[in-house]
Amino acid sequence: MITPAPGREREAMHQRSVGPYADHQWLWRWFPAEADTPRDFLFRRYESRDGLPRYYTVSRRPPVPLDGTWTVQSRPYQPELRPGDVLGFELRANPTVRHGRDGKSKRHDVVMEAKKQHLAARGLQRWGEWESQDRPALQALIHERCGHWLARRGEAHGFEPLQDELIVESYQQHRERQDQSMRFTTVDFRGLLRVTDAQAFTQALFQGLGSAKGMGCGLLLVRRADPALGGEEDRGD
Repeated sequence: MITPAPGREREAMHQRSVGPYADHQWLWRWFPAEADTPRDFLFRRYESRDGLPRYYTVSRRPPVPLDGTWTVQSRPYQPELRPGDVLGFELRANPTVRHGRDGKSKRHDVVMEAKKQHLAARGLQRWGEWESQDRPALQALIHERCGHWLARRGEAHGFEPLQDELIVESYQQHRERQDQSMRFTTVDFRGLLRVTDAQAFTQALFQGLGSAKGMGCGLLLVRRADPALGGEEDRGD
């Protein structure tokens, strides 16, 4: 975990820019490597109640402290899991579906894709044109489509989200870089999951879920859901 050093919060904040792309560029400094080295860490930014950011990371190598403005708390990350384990989890993800058009494959936001399908079925162009009572509430659509996306990811990565406990929130569209050429969507999940394949799930903890991992997406933060199972929250470095 990377946090501002006590007493140097103002100085730390002056070093930071706003936005996932700026976080991505800044965090690379903590994991120095030769040019063209593939990114080998995941991260998630949190805003604390006092407005200061903190970064949870999972990486193959420990972060290298830059100066005394920020502090690093690091420990080995060796999850011990078995099929049937129930874990609390948090995840910021970029839920997308890939479609091929004109011989090219491109990722599409699952919520926007669902809206397009609904509109096309009714011969409409914009969401605001759909005025009948059968139009789904946007939050319900987000929960349905993003929840379905997470369930599919779970099938491939050794876990099953418990749908009755699933919370889907903070759907947000981002436009990054000065020319706003980088566009992606994030949504926050939290709830409970059940491990179905310990090896596949452990791999997901280190490699992340979905796309836009360089923008702070994909890191699964997990903890033991039942104190009787033992263990503390596993949030990486």
